[in-house]
Amino acid sequence: QVQLVESGGGLVQAGGSLRLSCAASGLTFSSINMGWFRQAAGKEREFVAAIRWGGGRTFYADSVKGRFTISRDNAKNTVYLQMNSPKPEETAVYYCAAANVYPSIRPAAYDYWGQGTQVTVSS
Repeated sequence: QVQLVESGGGLVQAGGSLRLSCAASGLTFSSINMGWFRQAAGKEREFVAAIRWGGGRTFYADSVKGRFTISRDNAKNTVYLQMNSPKPEETAVYYCAAANVYPSIRPAAYDYWGQGTQVTVSS
């Protein structure tokens, strides 16, 4: 059974930093592409970042480029999202997801999802 478990969410001040983690089990982590999405209250789920299985290619939404960094540790079956200088409008539930296909900005392309972790950015 595949499980993705996010952690690290919480309250952060605008301009601060926060690191999210997503621990995976039940799949061959080193062979699967991973992504982070977020969903604010009343809004659609949106792409944040993705990383290829080997870690050599990363992809970002324009809104987070230069501030957020996605990385992975295949030895620990974990993917991370380092959030620097988050903004209040980025308050949302953050989800990690796993995709067997090439990383996509479309949620439908992902096969497995975590339960999400709340990130609240205060101004």
